[in-house]
Amino acid sequence: MNNQSILEQAKELAGVWEIIKNKNFVDLTQTFEPGIPHSGLFPNEEVKIIYNHKENGFLSQLFTHVGQWGTHIDAPSHFMDGGRSVDDIGVKDMVMPLAILDIHEKVALDSDYLVSMDDVNAWETKYGKITQGSFVALRTDWSKRWAGGMDAMANKGIDNVFHYPGWSKDVIEYLSEDCKVTAIGHETTDTDPGISCTNNEYVLEDYILKRNHYQIEMLTNLDLVPEYGALVVVTCPKAKGASGFPARVFAILP
Repeated sequence: MNNQSILEQAKELAGVWEIIKNKNFVDLTQTFEPGIPHSGLFPNEEVKIIYNHKENGFLSQLFTHVGQWGTHIDAPSHFMDGGRSVDDIGVKDMVMPLAILDIHEKVALDSDYLVSMDDVNAWETKYGKITQGSFVALRTDWSKRWAGGMDAMANKGIDNVFHYPGWSKDVIEYLSEDCKVTAIGHETTDTDPGISCTNNEYVLEDYILKRNHYQIEMLTNLDLVPEYGALVVVTCPKAKGASGFPARVFAILP
């Protein structure tokens, strides 16, 4: 490649940055700390200050938490023995077109609502087929319960059953097999609806991860992002062999 070609490509990329820097950015990440909503299968986070400004001149903390903590990435290895771990996910799979399936009004009427192919068809009638390589997020507005803690997120009824929305098998299969998305995301603690998770049944999470997709759980601020046209950026530490890790996720609006 000659210098002229390099210069032309550099100018092209600089032009992309000139476009992006003037767009609105939306943080889709919950701030994590001990006591935040999390799966009842996992222990609480612990944070210990091991060096402080007064005594040592600098601050350093020791964080102890499971990989699936806060807004986090689930790699295929979370459910698939031998599947890709967090460090195996390539950086090109961390910048994607973002499609949002908005079912929050239906969830407000029925907390057990599952996204359906009718919802997907309605989206595709407006915007066209979901693009291969996309990140598809499920907007339920369930993240607005975050401040209420684990009880509000779990929404356990008098029947001792969790009542929160989730994906459906039809939609998960369509996104994986037909659309060939890169990843999915949601605001709840689980891919599967609360009724299933009450019985520790994670069929849909098992399905999506075993087909080599990854997912982001406990997203927020999806109500600030349009259903179509945004980009999503997923970042997380490159922990060797990790099945999951807290992630920083943000959208760039069109």
